[in-house]
Amino acid sequence: MELGLSLPTKASSWEVCRRAEELGYSHAWFYDTVLLNAEVFAAMGAAAVKTSRIKLCAGVIIPSNRIAPVTAAGLATLNALAPGRVVFGVSTGFTGRRTLGLGPVTLARMEKYIEIVRGLLAGETVAWDEEGAARDIRLIDPERGLVNVEDPIPTVLSAFGPKARRLAGKLGAGWIGPACWPEKETADLEDYRAAFGAFGHDIADHRAVLAAGGCVLDEGEPADSPRAMAHAGPFAAMAFHNLAEEATFGSVFGSSEHFPFQEELAAYRKLYEAYEPADTRYLANHRGHLMYVRPDEKHLNARVIRGLSITGTKAEIVERLRGIRDAGYHQVMYHTMPGHENEMLERWADAMAAV
Repeated sequence: MELGLSLPTKASSWEVCRRAEELGYSHAWFYDTVLLNAEVFAAMGAAAVKTSRIKLCAGVIIPSNRIAPVTAAGLATLNALAPGRVVFGVSTGFTGRRTLGLGPVTLARMEKYIEIVRGLLAGETVAWDEEGAARDIRLIDPERGLVNVEDPIPTVLSAFGPKARRLAGKLGAGWIGPACWPEKETADLEDYRAAFGAFGHDIADHRAVLAAGGCVLDEGEPADSPRAMAHAGPFAAMAFHNLAEEATFGSVFGSSEHFPFQEELAAYRKLYEAYEPADTRYLANHRGHLMYVRPDEKHLNARVIRGLSITGTKAEIVERLRGIRDAGYHQVMYHTMPGHENEMLERWADAMAAV
């Protein structure tokens, strides 16, 4: 099983990627949250020229935020800098849409978007609908070497619901699923595998990535220690950011009805409802998202962090990673936090080495 990392994109993300490459990481996933993180293709370009082996993954592109021709040109440009090391990650959108005050795009829109991007990268002429009409477009003169469309660029869908998993299978694409608890992780993976095979793809070609977050604790260290809060707290907070906006944008991870931390959720909803102006609460809600715990997020505690992230001693983490491997996942990709990357990279690499 491979070990990947995801990171809130910054101009100097290449430094994190280079250290990850030294430690044996296989993939680096760059967030494309336009109002929260740095410009993803610029940062990936720097990483492409500063590394030589690690795969560089757009994690993930949202169809509304970059028109398909721009995405195809960007990926092909990165592929010229890092041949065969570029991955096209895509989703309907969570924070990258909500920070714009928008809910997710439809699966139908995403499917069409993927079809166009893939077609352009394959050197095809494709029909592109824009401004009320369909137009034929293609990458012109790729043989000049300004971009690279020769080395394949795999597609991976971040797909947390059953319909999205089925689309990943239909397209023969890789799949990113969320870490939750072992039984559901296994069920989600089997669902994706079944769809992959049902649409006639060779099951040997499927690729499953588990997106996780957490902290490798020292022996006797509580799960709400300052270090654990910095490493795992932002990942645990993500569930509350999602559910506080459930009535407005829907839910990425399912309904709040069965959420195990109802008292803490009620406390966070009360906090959320106090944000002003009321019509732009999403701006305050997503400040620090997957980067740091805000001072007002006092509902986060050891029980929440244990329950909503992969947090434990090295021995506990190793056992958990072995279970993920044995379930059939090809990669664990965990979220790094700005300012803590080096320690997190080293601790997780050490745990994976024991797997």
